[in-house]
Amino acid sequence: MRASPIVAIFVLAFSLTVTQNNARAASASDVGAYPVRPVRLILASGPGAAPDVIGRLLGNKLSEAWGQSIVVDNRPGATGLIAVEMLANAAPDGYTLGMFTMTNLIAMLMYQKYMLATELGAITLVGTTPFAIVVNASTPVKNIAEWIAYAKARPGQLRYGSTGMWGSLHMCMEKFNAINGLKMTHVPYKSAVPVMTDLIAGEIHVFCPAVPMLPPYLKSGRIRPLGVTYKEPTKLLSDVPPVSDTVSGFSLYGWYGVHVPLKTPPAIIRKINAELVKALKDPKLAQLMLVSGTEAVGSTPEEYAAWLKKDTDHWTKLLQQSGATLGKP
Repeated sequence: MRASPIVAIFVLAFSLTVTQNNARAASASDVGAYPVRPVRLILASGPGAAPDVIGRLLGNKLSEAWGQSIVVDNRPGATGLIAVEMLANAAPDGYTLGMFTMTNLIAMLMYQKYMLATELGAITLVGTTPFAIVVNASTPVKNIAEWIAYAKARPGQLRYGSTGMWGSLHMCMEKFNAINGLKMTHVPYKSAVPVMTDLIAGEIHVFCPAVPMLPPYLKSGRIRPLGVTYKEPTKLLSDVPPVSDTVSGFSLYGWYGVHVPLKTPPAIIRKINAELVKALKDPKLAQLMLVSGTEAVGSTPEEYAAWLKKDTDHWTKLLQQSGATLGKP
């Protein structure tokens, strides 16, 4: 006897329900057991660079907690675009993570790509790094207010260095000069060390480097920091006041953040986030990061996503105002 169409439909619906329930149970089981194999961590820098150091510190903590290897995959090139696209195209299963920086974000925006904010899943804000506005120690100024007056009295006569067009160190001074109505000549270099060399030699007059590179120069007494770019004092340069104490609204936070492919299951995102935040609250790891020039943070995925959106909007506007040719870094 042939089953009626109604019975056939009922049987099919029941089968689909059982299949879906089994799939959900398997998925829940997978999430509960995650990770069951090594996890890859993509970094947009070469070995030994600051992001590599921070990434490996985090990788070690995750490996200890999960009992699985964290395989660091260094993918430098195109100021982060290669690494970002690799993560975006990875399977959204939690077995490929990526850590990126403010510099990578700016480069993406130069390409008119908004991938960090829209095409990747946010896990946590790992930490932040301050910058500092510094001058040659022989310059007759002691603070930001005196530097602004000094520069205004010499329009077009002063030069500032950076590590490349439209990078974070360039944009630091662009932003500072725009707010204060200062006119200076930009001199781009390929790395920070020759900028410091020329600052000390008097070839350029001001620079805005990341604070972690300053200690050897400060010990020699050859440069003078005028202000840090956090809105509040930082442990990394505790005796130097924030620029914002003098220039209202000025701030610049270098940062590191962890991402996953966009469609990674929320339960896995929460599990990764919980372990990373726990690691970042560990005083020993926080101290190791501080030695590397980074203040540990640890945030929810939602807080980090909001941070990314705000920074994306900020840098997009600033790049447009500064005359950058978008579409090519």
